[in-house]
Amino acid sequence: MIENLDPKQSWAVLQANSAAVLIDVRTAIEHSFVGHPPQAIHVAWKEFPGMQLNTGFIDQVQQHAPDKTAPILLLCRSGQRSVDAAKALEAAGYEHLINILEGFEGPLDENKHRGNTGGWRFHGLPWQQS
Repeated sequence: MIENLDPKQSWAVLQANSAAVLIDVRTAIEHSFVGHPPQAIHVAWKEFPGMQLNTGFIDQVQQHAPDKTAPILLLCRSGQRSVDAAKALEAAGYEHLINILEGFEGPLDENKHRGNTGGWRFHGLPWQQS
């Protein structure tokens, strides 16, 4: 089962459970230049050019999160790629998957800008740029 939590709830899970692992599934450019939570491990679900699926995604996650019973939190830009990544991890046997709703940047506002109505940064949670 894939659980959906908002950014603040997700942060609370990370603070309360030292076994929890945060996987940032965005592209390398998004992770580095847009920013990321300090403890996030970058494993792209899709990557440029062409937003091709990362065929090594499961193996790469397993390198960072070998315990399939530990909470695995998945973060993308707005919460969609992370759902797809969670489904793949569920099929690979991971048991406690958490999709972070709103993602890092949140949904588009009326001006088609992100970061003004939701997302990790919007909620004032820790983040950094590489």
